[in-house]
Amino acid sequence: MNSQVIVVGGGLAGLSAAHTLLERGASVLLLDKNRRVRALYLRGPLNFELTSLVSVVFSAGNSTKATSGINGAGTQPQQDLGIRDSAKIFFEDTKASAKDLARDDLIKVLTGRSGDAVTWLQEKFGLDLSKVARLGGHSQPRTHRGDAQFPGMVITYAQLERLEDLAESSPDRVQIKKKANVTSLLTEGEGDAKKVIGVEYKDSKGEAHKAYGPVILATGGYAADFTESSFIKQYRPELYDLPTTNGDHSTGDGHKMAINIGSRAIDMEKIQVHPTGLVDPKDPDAKVKFLAAEALRGVGGLLLDNQGQRFCDELGRRDYVTGEIWKNGKYPIRLVLNGKASTEIEWHCKHYVGRGLMKRFESGEALAKEIGIKPEVLKKTFDTYNKIAEKKNDPFGKKFFHNLPLKMDDFFHVAIMTPVLHYTMGGLEIDPASRVIGQAGKAIPGLYAGGEVAGGVHGANRLGGSSLLGCVVFGRVCGDTAASYLLQTRATERLGNVAGHLLETKVKINPNTSTVNLEFSWAGQQSGSAPSSSSPSTSSPAASSPSSSSSQAAPAPLPAADASKTDSPASSAGAPAKKGGQYTKEEVAKHNTKDDCWVIVDGQVLDVTSFLSEHPGGEKAILLYAGKDATEEFNMLHDPKVIPRYAPDSVIGTIKQ
Repeated sequence: MNSQVIVVGGGLAGLSAAHTLLERGASVLLLDKNRRVRALYLRGPLNFELTSLVSVVFSAGNSTKATSGINGAGTQPQQDLGIRDSAKIFFEDTKASAKDLARDDLIKVLTGRSGDAVTWLQEKFGLDLSKVARLGGHSQPRTHRGDAQFPGMVITYAQLERLEDLAESSPDRVQIKKKANVTSLLTEGEGDAKKVIGVEYKDSKGEAHKAYGPVILATGGYAADFTESSFIKQYRPELYDLPTTNGDHSTGDGHKMAINIGSRAIDMEKIQVHPTGLVDPKDPDAKVKFLAAEALRGVGGLLLDNQGQRFCDELGRRDYVTGEIWKNGKYPIRLVLNGKASTEIEWHCKHYVGRGLMKRFESGEALAKEIGIKPEVLKKTFDTYNKIAEKKNDPFGKKFFHNLPLKMDDFFHVAIMTPVLHYTMGGLEIDPASRVIGQAGKAIPGLYAGGEVAGGVHGANRLGGSSLLGCVVFGRVCGDTAASYLLQTRATERLGNVAGHLLETKVKINPNTSTVNLEFSWAGQQSGSAPSSSSPSTSSPAASSPSSSSSQAAPAPLPAADASKTDSPASSAGAPAKKGGQYTKEEVAKHNTKDDCWVIVDGQVLDVTSFLSEHPGGEKAILLYAGKDATEEFNMLHDPKVIPRYAPDSVIGTIKQ
């Protein structure tokens, strides 16, 4: 009897689904698309008889790149900060953003479960989400993050690390296989009777395998779909030439597999163009760009054109700000943060400066020179904005102002912006239980979708901070629904097995004598009578039949994982780091090319040449530090366990003091 659930996609939605299935008594088989786990880019079961397998097929997701945080309404951090918010208020904000494509049923799930999602992350994974900011389109501050690192990295890595730890401590419950690429969905039946029964995937040798069970798709969006069958070209050809913030994995593979077996797609033309992609001065035409976190504008960043003038409400919805940039047309557009704003979001600024995407200016005069305007012009822009903030009468409709006043004798962090393809609101149509809808308008049994692959959740426009939220909420909904479906399927199969042997059963109850008589006939046998029981609660022969007594026992609960631990089974079991010798910084500096790349991290020398093509952050992120000391930048983005856990063989020595 099959008892496997397959999760396709290893971003935050897939991980949230996998952990939820584990909580519901399932087991996990993780099929990793990559040779190395993606973490190098980062930093009680129910009481039923269910021995399930959850397959998680990994592709490098975009969850790790989310920089502003995760939304939640009515959370403990909000209460601690005196923020009066609720799921109802959040619902109204989201519905307004979704415009005429709002689906109340899905928005209720997203916003109604948002507070629980934040609490789950805090309590289960020990995450710090104590800082709360207001992003564009939100009437209340509700976007949560911690003190350090990109929240998307922190949240996703915490779940990924926990799953890997469980693979070491409970291999009977969690297994991990790498280099497994899902290529198609397996189905049974036709028309309304069609159901999904598994997937076909290829292993590291290119050999095809089939895995059977219900399927959860968490494969992300299609905002980097520049393939021959491009959804962007099909639905929004005018956006095809824009740069993107998405990795080259975001090509809508999950959508295409599901559509091929009759799934219905919805709102596919709704592709979000984010207003603030970071332009690299050294490579301004790069197709893939880093995103300037919306939190930069949330803490008080201004958008100025090439004449040093504002042209929009910086905290407006993303579609609005993008439209105003195009309408204004006075490029380049710069994002400007004063000293107070820079300090509040210091980690982001350091990260962008380290990548050469942002510059620091020590005065307003220096900034004016960079823009190409007179200092008095910039001073007038600052003075006008200060007065607007004081009187709250912005001609562009801005209502919230932070980290003022703006002064010429301050320091500034500044970056050049451009609109970028960022998120796809369109996707597979789902119901509130995350079941994928077929062409006939009915749910396809055995198929579920969560995260960006699911369409209709955000309508015409997604609010900042709701991407991570959608992954966690609908990932968990997928896990809940798939576990229920699996239990129901197994129960039906068992009843069917019993029914195949038992042709007829008659129950006679005598309340006077407190006895129960069973008259039954088995296949191929004459009718008989079972001995009467002494009370209604006494087990009958049918209850102890082989069919009902041969069921498997429920899986043992997973051992509790310590969210605060610093060592893990994987790190202790990994190959020992090479200690090849000591090198001077001058020697390391000679290894500074794509074909021979060394870096220094915390006094260790790493040869990362062979890893460049596999780095989920892109090889460029490493080549920026080829032959150099990358300690500060590395520690901004990664957990201390990353090198000993995932790349011990890259360590070739230490720096000679």
